[in-house]
This record gives sequence, C-alpha cells and structure tokens, in this order.
Amino acid sequence: MCEASANSTAVANVDVDNDDVRVTRWSFEPGAETGHHRHEYDYVITPITNSTMQIEDADGTRHVEIKAGVSYYRLAGVEHNVTNARDTPMIFVETELKR
Repeated sequence: MCEASANSTAVANVDVDNDDVRVTRWSFEPGAETGHHRHEYDYVITPITNSTMQIEDADGTRHVEIKAGVSYYRLAGVEHNVTNARDTPMIFVETELKR
C-alpha cells in the first residue's frame, strides 16, 4: 500500500453528460485522491482495474478492495474522500443517474 500524497489529485474525464446521466472516467496515480465531496445523484461505479480504495468519511478511514468489472451502486448523499491506496494506477467509471 502507498501513502496518500496531499498534492496528488485524481483526474476526471467526463464522457457523457446529459439530462439523464453523467459518465465520468476517474484515473488515480498511486496516492491520488478525489478530495472530500458529496454525491448529488445515485451512482454506479464500475472498476476498470483491480485496486484498493482508501475511503475517508464520517465513520473514519477504511480500505475497500475493488475488482475490475464488478460494479456497485450507492445512493445520493454519500460524502467521502477516495484515495488510491495501491502502488499502481487505479481507474474506474462513475455513472451518475440524474433521473
């Protein structure tokens, strides 16, 4: 596992953004993070790489394993910071459901 770098920010590339959905490809170098944020919409995450996320939220800090191709769903309102906790790049696609 790597130590998070306060200067490293994940890169977000929006592929689709319309009235129904927003699809964003997130790329994280080792230690990169999203910064604390709140999800406005329900969303689905589809990992492209196997990796370990460090999640920081109101409950504390934990590590979550993600597997390429294994999607998961969360409700709007989630507040957290996500950091790549591995020494290899982490990539996932986030699909926000606007309706």
